[in-house]
Amino acid sequence: MRARPEAPPIVCSGRFANAMRLTALDEAAEAINLRKSMGVGEARAIYQTIEVIEEDPAADRRFLEGIADWCDRYTPLVALDGKDGLFLDITGCAHLFGGEKALLRDILSRLLQIGLDVRGAIASSPGLSWAVSRFGQGGVIEADEAEQVIAPLPVGSLRLAEDTVAALTKMGLKYVGDLLETPRAPLARRFGTSVLLRLDQALGMDEEPISPRRPVASLSAERRLIEPIGAEEDILDLAGQIAISLKPSLEARGVGGRLFELVLFRVDGRVFRIAAGTARPLREPRRIAALFAERLQTVHDDLDAGYGFEILRLNVLRHETFDTTQSDFEGHQQKDASLTVFVDRVSARLGADCLQTFQLRESHVPERAVLAVSAIDALSGLKARQGNPPPSRSERPVRLLERPEPMDAFAIEVPDGAPANFHWRRMRHRVVRSEGPERLAMEWWIDGSDAAERDYFRVEDDQGHRFWIYREGLYGRDATQRWFMHGMLA
Repeated sequence: MRARPEAPPIVCSGRFANAMRLTALDEAAEAINLRKSMGVGEARAIYQTIEVIEEDPAADRRFLEGIADWCDRYTPLVALDGKDGLFLDITGCAHLFGGEKALLRDILSRLLQIGLDVRGAIASSPGLSWAVSRFGQGGVIEADEAEQVIAPLPVGSLRLAEDTVAALTKMGLKYVGDLLETPRAPLARRFGTSVLLRLDQALGMDEEPISPRRPVASLSAERRLIEPIGAEEDILDLAGQIAISLKPSLEARGVGGRLFELVLFRVDGRVFRIAAGTARPLREPRRIAALFAERLQTVHDDLDAGYGFEILRLNVLRHETFDTTQSDFEGHQQKDASLTVFVDRVSARLGADCLQTFQLRESHVPERAVLAVSAIDALSGLKARQGNPPPSRSERPVRLLERPEPMDAFAIEVPDGAPANFHWRRMRHRVVRSEGPERLAMEWWIDGSDAAERDYFRVEDDQGHRFWIYREGLYGRDATQRWFMHGMLA
């Protein structure tokens, strides 16, 4: 945090162990010997006019994630490192920016233009980069320079626990070089294996992969622009061109994209991500661009182009095998394609859950026998289900209530007769025809062994309305019997 010339020193404070302590300082505060974890009262005693701002961890997290999104322009492998750091795996990416030194210089200079004073390092291991950037001068460290560079750094640069650092310092092992000269066996017996593990990770002798914060795209293509663009037509036109460059890669793998993501990098560092899914594997550039045309109509108000977008990237987040079948003479293939296009466009504009269909489940309890799924996911598995059609359930109502609703009923023919009349939703219905009962036992592995059985009836009232009702509990066996409305028949 860089100080303002006309302002007093600025510090951030947070509550730790029931005391307000300093969590961050600007350069002016560091110059007057304030330090982190110092009490706010002690800091005010040293310098009365310091400006104390209460920390906001949630806002700090959002800010760090925003910087991580911005770093996606260099590599898709970006991981968060605690509260104030990032790990970037630039393997295979440095040559795109003129080498490692040019890449690091570009990152630091761009962040400085945004208003952030940061330090960074590029090394053969994450541990060495962490140590050099936080306790050293940063820069690019060659593999044969690792031991020479890390030796003069304090042992705290090995990412050890505070109590371990304190114990090492008390024994006179203040620098990493001291650990390198100490026999490993006594060191492990005295301080545990974590010291040796961190030391080996920093020297690159032990592998330490980073965990990217976002899933890595299976395929990706991008355009870096000399002049930023902001018009929706320009964005869609460029997205179509990028999709054209992706098509050969999809064809070479024999796959089609199921989930696409358009990433827009604004010149001021903000990143917008727009995702669009498809019901069937897709590789046609024109249809891919049409998906994002629908999505842009939806997010139009939230997409602030500002001074324009300088990088556009198209990611394939999920793909499946592309089935190139020949259309038949009856046109079934064209009908399926038209339905797929309709579902894709509507889902892209209104969301994946706007169109839903039902799939059968292995359950005889009516409210569990079907599962509502989005149409875009259901169509993807339609071909696999066509060879084994589901059993007919014509006796079930066309409309099933989400939850059975209790009602008052009066039955004359007991124990197995339908009610003569019932009262539901403030209306009384007189039954003129009925059919049943159909007895269903509940699933004891879910509802328990004492769950009451149900007797279902199909009834018709004097107005011609047909209902599906059931009685919970049996006469002569259960203490109470209750009636429920479960659905309406055609």
